[in-house]
Amino acid sequence: MHDLKLYNYFRSSTSFRVRIAMEIKQLPYEYISIHLLNDGGEQNKPEYRKLNPMGGVPTLQHKEFLLAQSDAIIEYLDEVFPQSHRLFPNDPKQKAKIREFCQIINADIHSYGNLKTLQYLEKTFSATDEIKNKWVRDWFSQGLKACETHLQKSAGLYCFADTLTAADCFLIPLVFTANRFKVDLSDFKNINQVNENCLKLSSFQKAHPYRQSDTPQDLKIT
Repeated sequence: MHDLKLYNYFRSSTSFRVRIAMEIKQLPYEYISIHLLNDGGEQNKPEYRKLNPMGGVPTLQHKEFLLAQSDAIIEYLDEVFPQSHRLFPNDPKQKAKIREFCQIINADIHSYGNLKTLQYLEKTFSATDEIKNKWVRDWFSQGLKACETHLQKSAGLYCFADTLTAADCFLIPLVFTANRFKVDLSDFKNINQVNENCLKLSSFQKAHPYRQSDTPQDLKIT
């Protein structure tokens, strides 16, 4: 029995972030699927809301301790398990720049492609799939330009030089979602190179949405 349990969903980019972090840090955990679409969304069931009042994924359970929000989870794991690969450096300026990059993705880009947002657009404004996809593409394109500008100064093999950090845990799921919505990434040289480099690593491959226990059979990859 594992001390760490991760309540998550295969295609959730926020869940993908935490899975990457746990694989990089080589932390064994129990994978508990919370299907966001089945039966109106398993995240809306009362028993799950007791764990996470917002009803989002992921939620981390470390023994009796519960924590939601992917950025908080990743930072918690990095501090509680410092003996494995550190995702945030000790230098306060470097740490702040990595947090800045992560929050551009988390606060300024991710929410535009979030399931709750897209469902709200459909329910409230009768937005069609075409309109929703255009919405995501337009907002993601703007945010990705900012990410690309940052990476022009910081990137090496990965987002920040040649060491994996939390920034990589955030960028690669963003690119995955961008590809799902057919965002044009052709102008983002650094984003594409970092994404390519990361996806060669076993930690990113194991965490990939299409390699999870709750991945539908028609989407699974080996």
